[in-house]
Amino acid sequence: MAKSPTAKDAVNLSAGFEETLWDTANKLRGSVESAEYKHVVLSLIFLKFIADKFELRRAQVAEMGTDFVDMVDFYTMENVFYLPEEARWTYVMANAKQDDLALIIDTAMKTVEKHNKQLAGALPENYFSRLNLEPSKLASLVDTINNIDTIANECHLSEQDVVGRVYEYFLGKFAASEGQRGGEFYTPKCVVTLIAEMLEPYKGKIYDPCCGSGGMFVQSLKFIQAHQGNQKDVSIYGQEYANTTRKLAKMNLAIRGMAANLGEVAADTFFKDQHPDLKADFIMANPPFNQSQWRQENELTTDPRWGNYQLPPTGNANYAWIMHMISKLSAQGSAGFVLANGSMSTSTSGEGVIRQQIIEDDLVECMIALPGQLFYTTQIPVCLWFLTKSKSANPEKGYRKRSGETLFIDARNMGSMISRKQKELTLDDIAHIAATFHAWRGQAVTDSDGNAVVYQNIAGYCKSASFADIKANDFVLTPGRYVGAADIEDDGIPFETKMQELTAKLAEQFSESAKLEAQIKANLKGLGYEF
Repeated sequence: MAKSPTAKDAVNLSAGFEETLWDTANKLRGSVESAEYKHVVLSLIFLKFIADKFELRRAQVAEMGTDFVDMVDFYTMENVFYLPEEARWTYVMANAKQDDLALIIDTAMKTVEKHNKQLAGALPENYFSRLNLEPSKLASLVDTINNIDTIANECHLSEQDVVGRVYEYFLGKFAASEGQRGGEFYTPKCVVTLIAEMLEPYKGKIYDPCCGSGGMFVQSLKFIQAHQGNQKDVSIYGQEYANTTRKLAKMNLAIRGMAANLGEVAADTFFKDQHPDLKADFIMANPPFNQSQWRQENELTTDPRWGNYQLPPTGNANYAWIMHMISKLSAQGSAGFVLANGSMSTSTSGEGVIRQQIIEDDLVECMIALPGQLFYTTQIPVCLWFLTKSKSANPEKGYRKRSGETLFIDARNMGSMISRKQKELTLDDIAHIAATFHAWRGQAVTDSDGNAVVYQNIAGYCKSASFADIKANDFVLTPGRYVGAADIEDDGIPFETKMQELTAKLAEQFSESAKLEAQIKANLKGLGYEF
């Protein structure tokens, strides 16, 4: 039986411990830009985590015999990174008050990569020395991160859970503080969770062509763990254009013990595809919204990824991303991705023709309109596309035959405000949407009370539409076109009675308004102002 958390654990692992760490770390930022500072903080968290795991394993090896403590194989066999002395957190802490602390940290990062090939290209190179962060503030930041108890032996959380929580929280806070730029590396957790719950990536190849900091992969792992799956049943493939963001992804995945193929280098997915022969079982992505001038007129005109579809326009990459993902799907593969709402209805530069072709190929399985204010990068609503290469019946997964059908879900009224500008889908919202989709596919679904969920069209929320329905709507995929307006429940009060109550209320308010007006005039007159 698991032991209860100790008092020390209760402090370190309380619900707000990430917030406390963030507040402390952010105060030490000084003049360093948030876009730069995130690499400082997150790489130090990573170094602390792998060093703590190393020290724990080193103590275990020492019990076998001191002759073994520096044998690398004794660490790698337990998926622990071997760290020479200058790469250990204890060494960094011992020198935290030195003026050359930045150089000491840079050396530690370089040494970690040198002795652990799987981390090649994951850590910042000479980053701390170049930033010129004030030594005293850097030392204070190191002290702050030293307080993260990554080895949670006495708690129900694993060390990956602890550091993963901190890492995920910090990524979100940095994304919020960077605003528009934040979306380049971070997708809101609730959106990623919804995609994972819809796709159910239990087994097979998972691909993200614009993986940012790796959030889609992390949520896939959480989904597998939550449903008692086996992490070894999935393999991960990704690509990221920005090298600094790619480093975040590699650290984010390494913290959770996730092996991933992110390609040889950071590169443009369209011009230097790192996985040209990949056929994925699941694709999860949040491509840049409405990416303009992504290619020149004479570039990629005969790219095989476009298949038999019309050439995607140069002014907007939305449909280039869609076609790229279609080309990467296996024969039974499914994709879930975020796009701007305009992608569902645009007819600009041939995009409407491409959308019609995709619909005619029966690839669109589900469209979801999301509420606004979910993203740090934009306040406008966005949508989720779900594509599949096969709508045939699948008894093993419980799917019915869905050929010629598409599910539309309007979730614009869902979600709760978590700040003045930010909204998120609740866990109940996510469960409700996913259950609707799974029941529509024919899967056995139960609600929170254990009752079977049977799919049915609900006005204002969901509609199973036929190809003929979509054709009649000019191949527009906006859910509102199909689900209609929600039914308004009749309260049984006659219209005449409601009008009498309304006019009586208005008369009362008019009378109160007249009294207030008279009082204001009297007050002004007393001050010598009369009109």
